[in-house]
Amino acid sequence: MKWSTFGKCIVAISWMLLLLLPGCQKQGTEPNGETERQLVILYTNDEHGWMEAMETTGGAAGMLGLWKEDEGYTEDDPYLVLSGGDMWTGPAVSTLFKGESMVEVMNTMGYDAAAIGNHEFDFQVSGLYDRLDQAAFPFLSANIREKSTGNIPDFAQPYVIEEANGIQVGLIGLTTTSTPTSAFPDYVADYDFIPYSEALTEVVPQVRAAGAELLMVVGHINRYDMQALASTAAGLGIAIIGGGHDHRRVAEMRDGVALIEGGGEMKSYGKVELTFDTEADTLISLTLGTYNNIGGDPDAEVASIVSYWTDQISSDVIGYVNESISRYSPLMHNMVTDAWLAAFPEADISATNRGGFRADIPAGEITPGTIVGVLPFENFIVELEISGSQLVSYIQQSYPVVGGMTTIDGYFHTDGTPLAADSSYSVLVTDYMWSVSDSLQQYDPEPLHTNVHWRDPVIDWIRAQNTTTANPLDDYLDPVARQ
Repeated sequence: MKWSTFGKCIVAISWMLLLLLPGCQKQGTEPNGETERQLVILYTNDEHGWMEAMETTGGAAGMLGLWKEDEGYTEDDPYLVLSGGDMWTGPAVSTLFKGESMVEVMNTMGYDAAAIGNHEFDFQVSGLYDRLDQAAFPFLSANIREKSTGNIPDFAQPYVIEEANGIQVGLIGLTTTSTPTSAFPDYVADYDFIPYSEALTEVVPQVRAAGAELLMVVGHINRYDMQALASTAAGLGIAIIGGGHDHRRVAEMRDGVALIEGGGEMKSYGKVELTFDTEADTLISLTLGTYNNIGGDPDAEVASIVSYWTDQISSDVIGYVNESISRYSPLMHNMVTDAWLAAFPEADISATNRGGFRADIPAGEITPGTIVGVLPFENFIVELEISGSQLVSYIQQSYPVVGGMTTIDGYFHTDGTPLAADSSYSVLVTDYMWSVSDSLQQYDPEPLHTNVHWRDPVIDWIRAQNTTTANPLDDYLDPVARQ
């Protein structure tokens, strides 16, 4: 077994402690060796389409190889493979194909179920239906409700019962309640995302009545939400909560409930091993941990699928950079916001949210697909007319990255001239930023929709520099922090 470089968390629970959990055993029944069954749950979350192998991680093919080698995984008993959601939006190999490639990979890896994450809505509900039609596994969420009817929409199953090694496992889905703002608001405007505890209280009796013996939440919910939900889950007889959304590695116990989260981008995975007595309905033992996706012999079938999809991406080279550009760096932030201003020279300021930067630009050749990976979301540039004081107020509230100005020791244009509180400025933002900000909507209720995709000016600007190994992009980047 391989110990995580972040530290492996292993927790063992004796069946005697679990007698305290409601629904975990039939009173007065002792475990019987003939009815004790083993189960291994392999858990990933926030995959975001990162199927390709990288220098420090094995990608989807390496992950499956590692499972086969280290975990003895086959698609037969006693294994369940689960995802905590946010399956596709990320690098070009997934984003350009609206998740089709990622679902094909997950089908081949043998996933049994996945939570619906906020980014499952990135290609609108119609895109979610397309992936649902393709998937060989259900998409789970018990807390999404249609505003018009109060019903769970038909793209979401509240739960599914999977039989694994003779255990009837009830898997209940949850979707982050932040989805109305962490997805594009218009795409989820028809839905409410009710509190997790309310959804579980409603659904658990249904799952029990349908024959589930062992209950697990498969949730796109972060670590703190998992911890806060543990007490409710314990009272309902739920043994395990799987999470997602925050890209963390979690393997801990809270209120007698196991919390598991596998990290993100297929760099690692979580594992739960348990023994369950099907006669006594008793969880006898449980261990959990997280593991790096390193060292697996790549599965040939998955590697072939990944290779097919990467071959569909344009290999057109638009530039060359000597040193990698971090997604968190002023180099990256300044390049993107300045490229917008180059495309819209009449604008004064550009601003975009930090969370929209999702990948580094590696050293070497740059293709359009590289920039898709950096800026994967389907956002478009809108132009606002707002005052200097409104702009400053928004920057103080949201802390975006900016072009055409700095916020160091005050608020200044790039030539050092202070912003004027009562002057009107043309400000470029994304339609997503405008949609999730009550302030921006109030400042300019009818912005100009440019219909320009937010990454197109970046691709055009890089191409225009005509960079090569002898004339690298490094020489054209502004390294000076503006905030």
